[in-house]
Amino acid sequence: MRLRHAIGACALAVLFTVAQTSAYAAPACEPENLATKYPKLAGKKLKIGQDGESAPFSHRDPKDFNHLIGLDADMARAAFACIGVPIEFTTGAWSGLIPAAMSGQIDVMWDTLLYTPERAKRMDFVAYMNSATAIIVPKGNPKKIKVVTDMCGLTGTANLGTTQEAMLREGSEKCVAAGKKPIEIVTSTDMPAGLRLVLNSRADASLTNKFVGDIAAQTTPAIEVAAGIVTGARIAVGTAKGNDDLVKAIADALTVLKANGEMKKIYEANKVDYDLVTEPEILTK
Repeated sequence: MRLRHAIGACALAVLFTVAQTSAYAAPACEPENLATKYPKLAGKKLKIGQDGESAPFSHRDPKDFNHLIGLDADMARAAFACIGVPIEFTTGAWSGLIPAAMSGQIDVMWDTLLYTPERAKRMDFVAYMNSATAIIVPKGNPKKIKVVTDMCGLTGTANLGTTQEAMLREGSEKCVAAGKKPIEIVTSTDMPAGLRLVLNSRADASLTNKFVGDIAAQTTPAIEVAAGIVTGARIAVGTAKGNDDLVKAIADALTVLKANGEMKKIYEANKVDYDLVTEPEILTK
């Protein structure tokens, strides 16, 4: 009798363990189920917009100029392979990719794009990473810039339409409120253009994504990163309003890649801090 009870208890324990394992099994990529899970994406080839100028996120492979590499390029390839949708990259100036995504000229902007409520009026987002900003200055930091309000009366540059541009404008308002001269703001179309302004002494500092700034400083001896600013802004993937299947598919794919460890491998390969990764979140307003 005791033996039968023991066998029965063991059997129940095994069944309980199997049930738990099934209930908590990690999500998996299911490209074969594309038509069932995301029917509006079936049979499509998506255009992914990147600038190809912002290492370590998106830049051209020195071995093949037509091939994009970097964190965002690798993440886009992995995510859409997980979904089961073929993609092609479309390159253009960073500032032009946002209106291209809003108008549907490209299907997705995946290029250090930050979510903002204003942008969410015309785009839907899947946020998955916290952002940080770098202040790039000439080597030696001759103007002693450590925070944006150290730039009162100086010239600063940032990419057009970025949160860094907004930071410069907010900093300039604080300068004026304190009775100081405003920041002279010069916008640029992409990060290399802003960097050239600093190198040619046409700007005292450039504000850009911290990882982009770190790479630039490592490869350009005449500049350095004066400071890093964590703002709480979220890096996201963006698409035009109305692409519900696409938004859900991207969020699902990022969730899978985070759970199965593939995302961490991509971050480590591109030397980007994985601790900044957050749970994927759909943001529509």
